[in-house]
Amino acid sequence: MREDYFEVNRQTWNEKVKIHSKSDMYDLEAFKNGKSSLMTYELNALGDVRGKSLLHLQCHFGQDTLSWSRAGAKCVGIDLSDEGITLAKSLNEELQLDADFVRCNVLDTSKNIKEVFDIVFTSYGVIGWLPDLKPWGKMIAERLKKGGAFYMVEFHPIVWMFDYLEGKPMMTYGYMQDEAIYEEYEGTYANQKSKMISKEYGWNHGLSEVINALVEAGLKIDYLNECDESPYNVLPNLVETKSGNYATNDKLYPLIFEIKATKI
Repeated sequence: MREDYFEVNRQTWNEKVKIHSKSDMYDLEAFKNGKSSLMTYELNALGDVRGKSLLHLQCHFGQDTLSWSRAGAKCVGIDLSDEGITLAKSLNEELQLDADFVRCNVLDTSKNIKEVFDIVFTSYGVIGWLPDLKPWGKMIAERLKKGGAFYMVEFHPIVWMFDYLEGKPMMTYGYMQDEAIYEEYEGTYANQKSKMISKEYGWNHGLSEVINALVEAGLKIDYLNECDESPYNVLPNLVETKSGNYATNDKLYPLIFEIKATKI
């Protein structure tokens, strides 16, 4: 059954790539002209990546992967979407960079990639597509060199408790929810006026599940930070802050969390 869910998601993301690549949010022309797609959180966390090997999980159409490549890392990006990987490869060639891209389910990464990396990286809207984080954590450990760093920055699980489809956020879903959440709606976060129908299966994971998946796989947690500002204005009624990020008016709950861990 989960393979059916993944297939629905793959088809949806193939359609999203076509829309996102033309959207103001992803601003592909500015990216081609040298603008980095990376945000403050990940830049501060990973610092100078020159000469390091980096595996980017769930890379969409490769902008962040290629931004790390521009910063001097030797990168491999993986994603479920055929259209995403096709576009990523095209951008890599157009920009004369040296990243590699592989089309696969993130949980099958170790079946498709055998090398190990200094850094494994993933960001923003990624783990909600996975039903179980234990194989995800195991895969991350398999793909890291000893002493290598895993870094993720992700929307906080509290954010995923709300349904945003009716305009006003309504608390609908469990903080930890084993059963799949199915949503079907018009548009996509990068272009809400698009006529595409997004069909998506997702799962909610609490922070304890994320941490335990990494620890059980043999990683040492360096830090967990919860942050009340998001670099993306993708939720209703967020306000721009002095830092250029976005926050809720009352800042009653975090929007983002970040984890850095080391393979011991």
